[in-house]
Amino acid sequence: MNFLLDTHVLLWAAGQPEKLSRRTRGLLNDPANSLLFSAVSLWEIVIKQTLGRDDFNVDPRQLRRGLLDNDYGEIAITSAHALAVEGLPPLHRDPFDRMLLAQTHVEGFTLLTADAAVLRYAGLVQKA
Repeated sequence: MNFLLDTHVLLWAAGQPEKLSRRTRGLLNDPANSLLFSAVSLWEIVIKQTLGRDDFNVDPRQLRRGLLDNDYGEIAITSAHALAVEGLPPLHRDPFDRMLLAQTHVEGFTLLTADAAVLRYAGLVQKA
């Protein structure tokens, strides 16, 4: 299965795996699953760092390098993703999460998230 990790799940997988459930760690360690991260998550990290958010205290360049070194696939933002945001129900307003959801929809991935608001998008997401 192809799993796109939302930003917090990505951060936890890379630096605080104890915050992930045993089931989620199993999914991440299963070689049958493809793990993906989006440029959206790195953009979110950079933006929220500049706003002083402590929960985004990571070097985004090192994070990206570590993810690529550990065989995570990188997803760019395309115009198809941008257009797909329009079709999402207005259940959540965060633009980063909405773009991740749009990418999930367009690419046929499953988004792993711990965000209760994002989990309301049934069919596109799985609880991390």
